[in-house]
Amino acid sequence: MTFARYMELCLYHPEHGYYMQGRERTGVGGDYFTNADLHPIFARLIARQAAEMWEILGRPARFTWVEMGAGRGLFALDFLEGVNRAHPTFAASLDYVAVEPGPHQQDRIRERLARAQWEDSVRLVSDLGGLEAVTGCFFSNELADAFPVSVVTRLGGRLKEIYVDSEGDALHEKPGPISDPAIAKLVARYASHLEEGQRVEVTVLIPQWMRTVAEKLARGFMITIDYGDLAGYLYTSDRPRGTLLAYRGHRTSEDFYNTPGECDLTAHTNFSALIDCGEEAGLHFGGFVTQEQFLMALGAPNEFADLYHPGQGEIEKLQSRLRLKRLLDPTGMGSVFNVLIQHRGLELPALTGLKYARRGS
Repeated sequence: MTFARYMELCLYHPEHGYYMQGRERTGVGGDYFTNADLHPIFARLIARQAAEMWEILGRPARFTWVEMGAGRGLFALDFLEGVNRAHPTFAASLDYVAVEPGPHQQDRIRERLARAQWEDSVRLVSDLGGLEAVTGCFFSNELADAFPVSVVTRLGGRLKEIYVDSEGDALHEKPGPISDPAIAKLVARYASHLEEGQRVEVTVLIPQWMRTVAEKLARGFMITIDYGDLAGYLYTSDRPRGTLLAYRGHRTSEDFYNTPGECDLTAHTNFSALIDCGEEAGLHFGGFVTQEQFLMALGAPNEFADLYHPGQGEIEKLQSRLRLKRLLDPTGMGSVFNVLIQHRGLELPALTGLKYARRGS
């Protein structure tokens, strides 16, 4: 089978898929940390951006925030608390939709929201299919990196796709012909200078994703936060093995085949493809910034005053500052993660989070 099909089964098989088992994936007891795991300030700052978007849209009576890939529900909880504490007028218009395909994960989200008495404030759905067209914002944090990817290399001067084959009880790679012309087109568009032996990852799901969001977004925004970059920085000879990695127990490896379904498989997001496919679907480019630039722009107006919880002691405040520093670190999360904002149904808006935006390519 193609590697893309193998990755799809490893992550999304209804029973054995990594994302479908209900296991603890993130945080100390999981395999990796997300931004939302570190501190509520991440969601609070994005809630500030959401409130500004609501203002730009003319304060609609119903502003729908669609979180695609809700995970454990941590972001939803922190976002709702931040909105209700700092933006009560916006909170009255907020319609929160959490998209999470795994039934076990949905149960965990319900439990977490119920403990905080927010269970009636979130609509939980398995996919975007039944969602009506909305005014608001579609948001994802570390979602696109989990799309199954096709792995392509150049051997003997010709493009070859990586397949997964078996020998006894062991799985191994095997090069073969390109399985879909769309894969070759993506390589030609974004990685045309592929060197002999170099590997890259592309996904044919991005155009479909952009079309689906565009169909469901009558007017508003899309925010994508993920690790990755524009194609010119992503597909280079500095990454001869590509960006595909397995995560398990907070360690990374290229061991993709010994424990299928037991580790996370991810590849860096090609933001150029998101921009291009978005434009083709009707989602217009708003701006592209690093996570550091995005959060700094949102936090600067009140000097990150909402970093602390009421009643925190000095040690707890220090811990909060250290976690904020990690989110902003230009040698780590602050630059590895990028933020893309797209819009539909309105003129190019001036958003606080895009103060330091650079143009996409």
